[in-house]
Amino acid sequence: MLYQSMNHIVLYTALLVVLLIWIGSRRNPLLAVVEIGKELLHSYKFLLLIVGTFGVLALNKYELQIENKIHYSSDFTAFVFGLEGHFVHNLQQLFYTPWLTPIIVFFYIFMLQSVLAASLGVYVLGKNRLMLYATCYAIIINYSLAIPFYLYFPVNEVWSYIPAGVRFTMLDVFPKFEQEYRPLSGLNNCFPSLHTSISVTMALLAYRSGNRRWMIITTISAAVIVFGIFYLGIHWLTDMIGGSLLAVFATSMGVQLAKLTLRSGEESLSIRNRAKAN
Repeated sequence: MLYQSMNHIVLYTALLVVLLIWIGSRRNPLLAVVEIGKELLHSYKFLLLIVGTFGVLALNKYELQIENKIHYSSDFTAFVFGLEGHFVHNLQQLFYTPWLTPIIVFFYIFMLQSVLAASLGVYVLGKNRLMLYATCYAIIINYSLAIPFYLYFPVNEVWSYIPAGVRFTMLDVFPKFEQEYRPLSGLNNCFPSLHTSISVTMALLAYRSGNRRWMIITTISAAVIVFGIFYLGIHWLTDMIGGSLLAVFATSMGVQLAKLTLRSGEESLSIRNRAKAN
């Protein structure tokens, strides 16, 4: 039911975002739309930041078309396999359990974009402008730095590289993955792992926000997703390391850029909110 089509995935993702905002903020999730609208009217800087965020997400969407046009034929999969060998195969063999697969697939398909979108809602409802702006900056940095690697350092997913001996367990739960979800992500867009970088970025920002509930949610989500990229046979250990380093960099730069963007008076709102966070 959840994975019948991309329309189902979009619908349930939207519902999950609403639920996460409510849990993370304990306020009416619909108010997040109102508050973001007010912030857009209040600050042209935030408007430009939102435009930049959607712009880099759109660029990521069309990355596969760009890749086809540049006709770059290099393949670094064998090089990565030579670095780490059968790490993913051994981990998958050690932890594979049929009942665990649906949980991992749920986090991989739904939680990444849901936590990302819900973070904006949680921070805007908490009047935490610093983290709101930092989240947008971090998203832009993550995708801007990852896309060139996808274009010029192509690495195939682990399961598709026969010598790795890894099974694509995603298909146990989502049989139509290749038809429904694959058009959003190329088979060779592995390094760095954006599932790792985005999920870890959201967790690191949550720690900085001081919101304990959101900290717990994002940490659990990041941990399951990072484990899941190996369990499902998608990413290499090298991809995870690259994604983690990207997350640390994007988080640090995102916060610094947010501080530069905001006036001191606006920053003080985030400091007071942090003191009151649950």
